[in-house]
Amino acid sequence: MARRKKGRAIDGVILLDKPRDWSSNGVLQKVRWLFQAQKAGHTGALDPLATGLLPICLGEATKFTRFLLEADKAYRAVAKLGERTDTLDTEGTVIATRAVPALLTEDVASLLAERFTGDIEQIPPMYSALKRDGKKLYELAREGKHIELDPRPVTIFSLTLVSLVGDELTLDVHCSKGTYIRTLVDDIGEALGCGAHVTALRRTRHGQFSLDTAVPLSVLINEQETDGAESLDRHLYSLDDLLAALPVVTLSEGQTRRFSHGNPVSDGLDLEPGQYRVKDDASGRFLGVGEVATASLLQPARLVVSKTG
Repeated sequence: MARRKKGRAIDGVILLDKPRDWSSNGVLQKVRWLFQAQKAGHTGALDPLATGLLPICLGEATKFTRFLLEADKAYRAVAKLGERTDTLDTEGTVIATRAVPALLTEDVASLLAERFTGDIEQIPPMYSALKRDGKKLYELAREGKHIELDPRPVTIFSLTLVSLVGDELTLDVHCSKGTYIRTLVDDIGEALGCGAHVTALRRTRHGQFSLDTAVPLSVLINEQETDGAESLDRHLYSLDDLLAALPVVTLSEGQTRRFSHGNPVSDGLDLEPGQYRVKDDASGRFLGVGEVATASLLQPARLVVSKTG
């Protein structure tokens, strides 16, 4: 007999406004406990220093986290000029100090546009969760080891100079997945000739989701203490919302049965190659994600488990 999972079988996405000094995994486990959910997973870690939008998937939504892992993101970053640190942020030790030159706003804006916008390459920081030989880079860094890393391509869609006051630089960044804002700031600091490190970082957008709709962790804690775990369900976005960027295809009763049992569907479909949100035409129920490679053959890629049988 299969063991019964502990917790509630709830599905959806909570848009969390992550507080500072919490690890992403620490926040994930707290949210899972607050909702009393059976399963939970986040969609791209934020450093403990960072705050802002962290979508957390519950239940069946954990099957679709990769769609947000691959999404564009936006940040507000604050940097201190004149100092480099070993972690590239204010959590680390200062390893170099240089005078901050007299900088004109228009000159800095031109530098950002010419050298740091578009397709660029970054060398990942040693203080990161990337792995080498089974160990995370930050673990190796704490052991005093340095690994030569290859540069990786990323895209900076826009990089806006918000303000430059004394030795404090504030930027708005819209970037592709895999971008390290700490590395970007460090590279900008070197280009300016004085060094820089991140002192504050806030994620403002993740894919189609905005920080404006996020819920602070403190609010979830207070509501759960007052009204119980089920009261938090009103904050959840559906799996359909999570995948809103994908086009929709609806299936007939027979097609729904085939698709839900993991079989491809082709009869009566005229679809371009790509991925689709798949729904039952009669009920509107979300069935999962299907993929078309050739000849309108809709193959199940990720299926949800029906709670109704």
